[in-house]
Amino acid sequence: MKRGLMAAAAAAGMLVSVAACGSGDGGTTGADGFKGQKLTVWVMSGSNPAQWTKQVSAQFAKKTGATVEFKVQQWNGIQQKLSTALSEDSPPDVVEIGNTQTAAYAEAGALADLGDLKKEIGADWNDAFNKASLVDGKQYALPWYAGNRVVMYNKRIWRQAGLKGTPTTRAELFRAFEAIKKKTDAEPLYLPGQNWYFFDGLTIGTGADLVKKQGGRWVSNLGDPKVAEAMDLYKRYQDFSTAPKNKDEATPQQAEVFAKGHTGAVIAMGYEAATAIKANPGIKKDIGFFTIPGERADKPEGVFLGGSNFAVAGMGKKQELAKEFLKVALSKQNDGQMVEEAGWTPKSADLAGAARENPAAAAAAPAAEKSGGTTPLIPQWAAVENVPNPIKSYMTAVLGGKSPADAARDIAPEIDARLAKK
Repeated sequence: MKRGLMAAAAAAGMLVSVAACGSGDGGTTGADGFKGQKLTVWVMSGSNPAQWTKQVSAQFAKKTGATVEFKVQQWNGIQQKLSTALSEDSPPDVVEIGNTQTAAYAEAGALADLGDLKKEIGADWNDAFNKASLVDGKQYALPWYAGNRVVMYNKRIWRQAGLKGTPTTRAELFRAFEAIKKKTDAEPLYLPGQNWYFFDGLTIGTGADLVKKQGGRWVSNLGDPKVAEAMDLYKRYQDFSTAPKNKDEATPQQAEVFAKGHTGAVIAMGYEAATAIKANPGIKKDIGFFTIPGERADKPEGVFLGGSNFAVAGMGKKQELAKEFLKVALSKQNDGQMVEEAGWTPKSADLAGAARENPAAAAAAPAAEKSGGTTPLIPQWAAVENVPNPIKSYMTAVLGGKSPADAARDIAPEIDARLAKK
């Protein structure tokens, strides 16, 4: 996933006293003391699958006597909206936050400390999943889900192109795209020019860092030759696509494009299959998945381990009830449901069985284990992801013909300014 603050300095000022102001539930404590209350949970579009939502809601109501209202938000502009909401007297009780954005909200004092809850329900979680929930060693969120992109392909189109099996190297993948281009009337790959999460994965694969320390402060590192190498590789992928170079995968939703049945493949998250099937139920039988292959068969393409954390608003009036919700939502049963239903990567070893029930999760696992990583886990990074995203501007510029070095030089002042915000 995604996914800093409205203006980091202003937000920090607004939220600096949040941790001190947040308080429990008006005197009600314990799982049986919340009857008749309602908890508000903000989730992002596409994050909460139907069955997971249904069973979490039912279990939460049974355990507490309270109800939960899920309010779906859009990723576009969410950081400003969330920053404002968390600074108000009546914020949403629980919020979904992109794993690379959590540090910024925690540093601003907007989130409650969940260290005790983590010990109770997440002692066996993979450290890689939990890393993005920690700031200065303190637990300001809990990992909800994380995953990485795979190739979602149309089996019918691949058969028409005479393709058998699935590629295990990048060269084989590109040859498959060439075959689709020559032997069918389908587009080999739909890849918008600003699918920057896939680009992040390519930078991870080349060992590139998007920021660096210079003179004691963080600055852009897009001028690194390794970043240029990743962008050149992205361009090789994008050359197989006619998708707009100045749009991202959500504009329009690439899964809905794939659902039309004229696209050989997309670089997708596992949950996008459900989006495609909703748009066109008939496409279900044609959907397949495989790991994005790298240069060598034993090392998949680099992938960004995107996902989200759940956090409790520091100024929330129902923090104890919010914690009861998290105990339910992040139980082993419901974590397993997320893996099975949405294709997310298991965050503990005993959830591996659920991954086998979901082809997308099974396809994602090899790259997550061998080639996965995240964008910089620093508070300042959230500001870089803010709209308009300068990384997207860099990508479009290169795809439009500008050299990676020139595009990096042009965009560096904007990235540096965002990284300098306090």
